Amino acid sequence: MCGRFVVASAGSDLVGVLRVDVEGDDLPEPSYNVAPTAQVAIVLDSVKEELPVRRLESARWGLVPGWAKDVKIGARAFNARSEELEGKPMFRSALEKRRAVVPTSGYYEWKTVDGAKIPHYIHPADGSPLFMAGLYEWWRDTSKADDDPSRWLLSFTILTRDSIGRLGSIHDRMPLFLDPDHADAWLDPTTDNVRDVLDAAIDAAPALADTLDDHVVSRAVGNVRNNSPELIEPVDD
Repeated sequence: MCGRFVVASAGSDLVGVLRVDVEGDDLPEPSYNVAPTAQVAIVLDSVKEELPVRRLESARWGLVPGWAKDVKIGARAFNARSEELEGKPMFRSALEKRRAVVPTSGYYEWKTVDGAKIPHYIHPADGSPLFMAGLYEWWRDTSKADDDPSRWLLSFTILTRDSIGRLGSIHDRMPLFLDPDHADAWLDPTTDNVRDVLDAAIDAAPALADTLDDHVVSRAVGNVRNNSPELIEPVDD
């Protein structure tokens, strides 16, 4: 699973290789302890115009489908198992039409050792962005007026798969990582073979996972109120 992550950069510094066309006006600041329900910058290909426009937009972590009665449902939908998407009404429509990339600097995972949970920070060894596959949805708040700009909520979930290699010794699930080429294919709203694209990303993820480093960090990361660069610094086990 992925329940906390880091975004140490903002704007174009975060997604240069994805060639974003438009950056939103309200992008969140960098964060060293992103938790579900927080606002996060995601990449999506909008099809409002004749040709898709790649956008970097602020979105709430935790998918809220259009049919939901309120946003509370999103608190339970911050991850989605990639092998179960077609069978879940929560995610099925987004898989077909609304795919996203979540750019991060790395993420936290907790390893259980002798009954104690030890937090690890997992990240690219070279400091490059770590892209995760996601799905997004728009939800309309019917209690707000048509001219209220806050009536629409953009939200997202992060896909996961079985962990492999060293990461499997930390936790049995990991985010579905994407290299830039698979990220382009994943974002393409015109594709008619989504499962093929997803399976290709799943197959490629282990090689990308092998390039990641990890180290133990402070248990302070467990408190969402803590948010500073010190959280990703290594500590003794």
